[in-house]
Amino acid sequence: MTIAIIGAGMAGLACATRLAAQGRAVTVFDKGRGPGGRMATRRAEVAGETLHFDHGAQYFTVRDDRFAAQVREWEAAGVVARWPAAGEGAWVGTPGMNAPIREMSRAQNVVFGVRIEAISRVRESWQLRGEGAPDMLFDTVLIAVPAEQVGALALPHCPPLAQLATNSVSDPCWTLMVAFDAQLDAPDTLRHAGAIGWAARNSAKPGRSGAECWVIQGSPEWSRANLEEDAAHVTRLLLEAFANAVGASLPPARHTAAHRWRYAMSGGAGLGAYWDAEQRLGACGDWLLGPRIENAFLSGDTLAERVLGDG
Repeated sequence: MTIAIIGAGMAGLACATRLAAQGRAVTVFDKGRGPGGRMATRRAEVAGETLHFDHGAQYFTVRDDRFAAQVREWEAAGVVARWPAAGEGAWVGTPGMNAPIREMSRAQNVVFGVRIEAISRVRESWQLRGEGAPDMLFDTVLIAVPAEQVGALALPHCPPLAQLATNSVSDPCWTLMVAFDAQLDAPDTLRHAGAIGWAARNSAKPGRSGAECWVIQGSPEWSRANLEEDAAHVTRLLLEAFANAVGASLPPARHTAAHRWRYAMSGGAGLGAYWDAEQRLGACGDWLLGPRIENAFLSGDTLAERVLGDG
């Protein structure tokens, strides 16, 4: 049984981990240069110094026993740590948010730089189509990308899945990464301050050090209203909002970069995962369960369980 998973984020890798542990031949494909999805970490070289920014998810929490077991393994491997500044029960990847994703990907067969644009039936099998797609057939295809990208892949073969994905709308988020010349007199985290939904001193997270680095994220409402603005304009507006929230003038910025997440905070279809046993086509992701990192993991694990249940 050969299985292709499209997407090397938390959901896709959790699914691959469970399936591979049961002896299935799994290949994960991702358009990026490395694993991460919304748990991405950005690096920037400034005057010979490497700056790091967790510009996607800022932390995660743990409620389900299955996810708790996984987090204990990550903690033992040194790739996660508690972060009390974000609240009781908050965890982060160390030395970056993508650390646990990288840990998972190392144990799987993951192919990066492959953009899957369509899937097609070839007799009883599936073929992936797109830039870098392999010239081989798979028995099963599992889609682990944001809901907004599921429809185009699923519609020709599974209209109910495509419709479910279309009905799940994600909130966008403009994220500003900024390094200052001096330390700010401010708490390590700020929440719900005007245009800002969240701001955090990235350099204060466990396992980080170096320059005064901040990640400033616009609120969903503000980000949607300014979604099509250019990065320079967004940078200026978020820095002004941040200065107002801090209540003081900001030190000079030695580096700024703005990133537009069109699909930042997913909805929640409440299904856990989607599995069409007849076609051997499935989907997983936080959009099928709820907008938390833990939900992405649980959705991937749930889909794997359903696939294994059908042989």
